Amino acid sequence: PSVLDSFALLSGQLNTLNKVLKHEKTPLLRNQVIIPLVLSPDRDEEIMRQTEGRVPVFSHEVVPDHLRTKPDPEVEEQEKQLITDAARISPDVAQKQIQSLNKMCSNLLEKISKEERESESGGLRQNKQTFNPADTNALVAAVAFGKGLSNRRPPGSGGSVQSGQPGAGAIIAGASGLQQVPMSGAPAQQQPMLAGVQMAQAGQPGK
Repeated sequence: PSVLDSFALLSGQLNTLNKVLKHEKTPLLRNQVIIPLVLSPDRDEEIMRQTEGRVPVFSHEVVPDHLRTKPDPEVEEQEKQLITDAARISPDVAQKQIQSLNKMCSNLLEKISKEERESESGGLRQNKQTFNPADTNALVAAVAFGKGLSNRRPPGSGGSVQSGQPGAGAIIAGASGLQQVPMSGAPAQQQPMLAGVQMAQAGQPGK
């Protein structure tokens, strides 16, 4: 009974509202202007919920856009101009333009798809490994630590040099060669000093 009473009350109120709206003295609602009474730059959770998160605030910036019923005057003029230009074109010319536009769009789509395929294939080529990590590690170990290198010396190396000092023969040979090369532009008294230094270094083959 309570539900039926409430339904009867609501039905009577709706009938009264319809009679008021259909009365000849009631102005048409479509001719009325909606005026916002409260504008706030703060975030409104109720508006967020009603607009499903599209309008966070109801401020002076968004009200003209959301309550507008007509486009901007500039847009309206452009739309009228486009309608006038479209009315001047004959159906045959319009069909040709449509076909040419469709052809251009299809060619553009083909180019875009081709570029995408080429970029994907290029990415696959770049990601492909072009070296062997084991060989790289072996080369680095050989250069840095001498790993895997042979201890044998080539024939013809100096026999008088001790085996623990392989670079002494080269140092002595370089020292004797430096003694006999005159230095251009250097004073004569500096040449014996250079020879003495080189002989002192040659006398200590381990340094």
